[in-house]
Amino acid sequence: MAIIRNIRWRTILSVAVVLPIGLLYSHYRHSVWWLNQEVGGIFYEIFWCLFAFLFIPTRKAVWQIPLWVLVITCLLEFLQLWQPPFLVWIRSLWWGKLLFGSVFTWADFPYYFIGSGLGWLWLKLIVRGTNLK
Repeated sequence: MAIIRNIRWRTILSVAVVLPIGLLYSHYRHSVWWLNQEVGGIFYEIFWCLFAFLFIPTRKAVWQIPLWVLVITCLLEFLQLWQPPFLVWIRSLWWGKLLFGSVFTWADFPYYFIGSGLGWLWLKLIVRGTNLK
Protein backbone atom coordinates (compact mmCIF):
# COMPACT_ATOMS: atom_id res chain seq x y z
CA MET A 1 0.00 0.00 0.00
CA ALA A 2 2.88 2.38 0.75
CA ILE A 3 4.27 1.75 -2.75
CA ILE A 4 0.99 2.80 -4.38
CA ARG A 5 0.78 5.88 -2.16
CA ASN A 6 4.35 6.86 -3.08
CA ILE A 7 3.65 6.35 -6.79
CA ARG A 8 0.43 8.37 -6.57
CA TRP A 9 2.28 11.26 -4.93
CA ARG A 10 4.92 11.17 -7.65
CA THR A 11 2.16 11.20 -10.24
CA ILE A 12 0.29 14.08 -8.56
CA LEU A 13 3.52 16.08 -8.43
CA SER A 14 4.09 15.33 -12.11
CA VAL A 15 0.58 16.49 -13.01
CA ALA A 16 1.17 19.65 -10.98
CA VAL A 17 4.22 20.34 -13.16
CA VAL A 18 2.79 19.39 -16.58
CA LEU A 19 -0.70 20.90 -16.29
CA PRO A 20 0.32 24.55 -15.80
CA ILE A 21 2.96 24.29 -18.52
CA GLY A 22 0.42 22.82 -20.93
CA LEU A 23 -2.24 25.40 -20.09
CA LEU A 24 0.20 28.28 -20.45
CA TYR A 25 1.51 26.87 -23.70
CA SER A 26 -2.03 26.63 -25.12
CA HIS A 27 -2.12 30.46 -25.05
CA TYR A 28 1.46 30.93 -26.28
CA ARG A 29 2.13 31.98 -29.87
CA HIS A 30 5.60 32.07 -31.33
CA SER A 31 6.95 32.81 -34.78
CA VAL A 32 9.51 30.00 -34.70
CA TRP A 33 7.96 27.18 -36.77
CA TRP A 34 8.77 24.32 -34.38
CA LEU A 35 7.40 26.25 -31.38
CA ASN A 36 3.96 26.43 -32.93
CA GLN A 37 0.71 25.70 -31.12
CA GLU A 38 0.78 22.01 -32.09
CA VAL A 39 3.66 21.48 -29.63
CA GLY A 40 0.98 21.76 -26.93
CA GLY A 41 -0.09 18.28 -28.04
CA ILE A 42 2.99 16.92 -26.28
CA PHE A 43 1.84 18.31 -22.93
CA TYR A 44 -1.73 17.15 -23.65
CA GLU A 45 -0.57 13.57 -24.16
CA ILE A 46 1.72 13.56 -21.11
CA PHE A 47 -1.07 15.00 -18.93
CA TRP A 48 -3.57 12.32 -19.94
CA CYS A 49 -0.98 9.57 -19.41
CA LEU A 50 -0.31 10.85 -15.89
CA PHE A 51 -4.00 11.41 -15.14
CA ALA A 52 -4.94 7.86 -16.17
CA PHE A 53 -2.01 6.46 -14.19
CA LEU A 54 -3.44 8.03 -11.03
CA PHE A 55 -6.33 5.58 -11.31
CA ILE A 56 -4.47 2.59 -12.78
CA PRO A 57 -1.03 2.54 -11.12
CA THR A 58 0.26 -0.82 -12.36
CA ARG A 59 3.43 -1.78 -14.18
CA LYS A 60 1.33 -3.12 -17.06
CA ALA A 61 -0.41 0.26 -17.35
CA VAL A 62 2.93 2.01 -17.88
CA TRP A 63 2.94 0.93 -21.53
CA GLN A 64 -0.82 0.46 -22.05
CA ILE A 65 -1.88 3.96 -20.95
CA PRO A 66 0.33 5.88 -23.42
CA LEU A 67 -0.84 3.61 -26.23
CA TRP A 68 -4.52 4.18 -25.41
CA VAL A 69 -3.99 7.91 -24.91
CA LEU A 70 -2.38 8.06 -28.37
CA VAL A 71 -5.22 6.12 -30.01
CA ILE A 72 -7.96 8.17 -28.33
CA THR A 73 -6.23 11.47 -29.09
CA CYS A 74 -5.85 10.53 -32.75
CA LEU A 75 -9.54 9.60 -32.87
CA LEU A 76 -10.42 12.95 -31.27
CA GLU A 77 -8.34 14.70 -33.92
CA PHE A 78 -10.33 12.99 -36.67
CA LEU A 79 -13.54 13.83 -34.77
CA GLN A 80 -12.72 17.49 -35.42
CA LEU A 81 -13.68 16.89 -39.05
CA TRP A 82 -17.24 16.24 -37.87
CA GLN A 83 -19.08 19.50 -37.17
CA PRO A 84 -22.59 18.77 -35.82
CA PRO A 85 -24.19 21.66 -33.89
CA PHE A 86 -23.76 20.10 -30.44
CA LEU A 87 -20.01 19.57 -30.99
CA VAL A 88 -19.61 23.08 -32.40
CA TRP A 89 -21.26 24.39 -29.23
CA ILE A 90 -19.03 22.26 -26.95
CA ARG A 91 -15.93 23.38 -28.85
CA SER A 92 -16.96 27.03 -28.43
CA LEU A 93 -16.41 26.64 -24.68
CA TRP A 94 -12.86 26.94 -23.26
CA TRP A 95 -12.84 23.44 -21.74
CA GLY A 96 -14.45 21.98 -24.87
CA LYS A 97 -11.71 23.43 -27.04
CA LEU A 98 -9.05 22.09 -24.65
CA LEU A 99 -10.53 18.58 -24.56
CA PHE A 100 -11.73 18.14 -28.12
CA GLY A 101 -9.86 20.75 -30.13
CA SER A 102 -11.50 22.75 -32.87
CA VAL A 103 -9.49 22.41 -36.09
CA PHE A 104 -8.19 19.23 -37.70
CA THR A 105 -4.56 19.36 -38.77
CA TRP A 106 -2.16 16.62 -39.78
CA ALA A 107 0.62 18.57 -38.06
CA ASP A 108 -0.75 17.51 -34.65
CA PHE A 109 -0.03 13.80 -35.14
CA PRO A 110 3.78 13.85 -34.76
CA TYR A 111 3.40 15.75 -31.49
CA TYR A 112 0.87 13.20 -30.24
CA PHE A 113 3.37 10.42 -30.91
CA ILE A 114 6.18 12.37 -29.23
CA GLY A 115 3.94 13.20 -26.24
CA SER A 116 2.83 9.61 -25.80
CA GLY A 117 6.43 8.45 -25.99
CA LEU A 118 7.46 11.00 -23.38
CA GLY A 119 4.43 10.03 -21.28
CA TRP A 120 5.61 6.41 -21.40
CA LEU A 121 9.11 7.46 -20.33
CA TRP A 122 7.68 9.64 -17.56
CA LEU A 123 5.60 6.75 -16.21
CA LYS A 124 8.66 4.50 -16.35
CA LEU A 125 10.54 7.07 -14.26
CA ILE A 126 7.69 7.23 -11.75
CA VAL A 127 7.75 3.46 -11.15
CA ARG A 128 11.56 3.14 -11.35
CA GLY A 129 13.05 1.82 -8.15
CA THR A 130 9.74 0.38 -6.90
CA ASN A 131 8.52 -3.19 -6.87
CA LEU A 132 5.14 -2.26 -8.35
CA LYS A 133 3.31 -5.21 -9.89
